[in-house]
Amino acid sequence: MDNQPYNQLHGITLKVLVTQLVEHFGFDYLGKQVKIKCFTQDPSIQSSLKFLRKTPWAREKVEQLYIKNKNQLQPETRNKI
Repeated sequence: MDNQPYNQLHGITLKVLVTQLVEHFGFDYLGKQVKIKCFTQDPSIQSSLKFLRKTPWAREKVEQLYIKNKNQLQPETRNKI
């Protein structure tokens, strides 16, 4: 069974997660918090998704940043995508 009651990211796709972080904080802030080139050099959602899907350590850092700031994200962007 796919029951994950304590997983804070359950049901949230990587695309939604990255999009919400970018909309709220912007790539400049994300690049300072998680030092990866896809946030600092010619950043885009698409390039970030491609990199994060292939790089588990970076994805984990971005997921932790999302969890830490989840309550600050605007309610209308949480379920938009």
